[in-house]
Amino acid sequence: MMEWLQLLLPAWIMGTLLVFLTAPLGCLMLWRRMSFFADTMAHGTLLGVAIAGALSLPLWVGVTFLALLLVAILWVLHDPRLPNDALLALSSATLLCSGLLLIQHLPSLRPELLSYLFGDLLTIDWSDLPVFASVIIFALAVLYKYWQAQIQIAIDPDIAVSEGVNAKWQRLVFMLLLALFTVLALRAVGSLLMGALLVIPALTARLLAHSPKQMVVWAFIIAQIGVTVGLWSSAGLNISTGLSIVLCMSIIFAVIFGVQKVRKTY
Repeated sequence: MMEWLQLLLPAWIMGTLLVFLTAPLGCLMLWRRMSFFADTMAHGTLLGVAIAGALSLPLWVGVTFLALLLVAILWVLHDPRLPNDALLALSSATLLCSGLLLIQHLPSLRPELLSYLFGDLLTIDWSDLPVFASVIIFALAVLYKYWQAQIQIAIDPDIAVSEGVNAKWQRLVFMLLLALFTVLALRAVGSLLMGALLVIPALTARLLAHSPKQMVVWAFIIAQIGVTVGLWSSAGLNISTGLSIVLCMSIIFAVIFGVQKVRKTY
């Protein structure tokens, strides 16, 4: 039992800390209709991993560089003539294919490809937690500072601008926070499932909440249950932690949605 705790406890603490960032960011992403942006950032991390491997750098250096580069590229590509979802689809496909192509030519990274794609929280140890906790606290402090402005932009950008909110700056802050999240979440759920970690709890919370505050709280609770049950299930069933966590969250959504539909019917 103690061996299981030594393996799972740091992973669970990391997952718990990550949820503090997952819930508010996921809700903001839904309110601002930027769900596809998270997938684009997530797919970009795979190319960041490949670049780090090719240059013999720590993985977080490559992922951070790529995330910031992607924010800069999307900032430059922003054009009223080009639909945002189309630009994100272009960037997502290009980054994912580039990352997979480069990893195929790096024998040292090939054995770990599945963990990069689907995550492995069990690789977290106690020495990783202080750094992760510090970064998450910093991100939460930034989010807290700009929270009201972010909500105003999400509700009505035109009114927010008329009230003195700098829409471009708020958009950049939000994109940078999502970039930071992708760096942290890579080991939790991998590049392919990162968007689901943000979207599913917020989407489920939308079925239960009647205010923005309630939605963030419900998203936190649902994500916390998903991480906890998913992590312990992955250890017991010997499956990827990322797959287990996301499937657990999906089951919670299906149950709540199904129950509400049945109640409305009868």
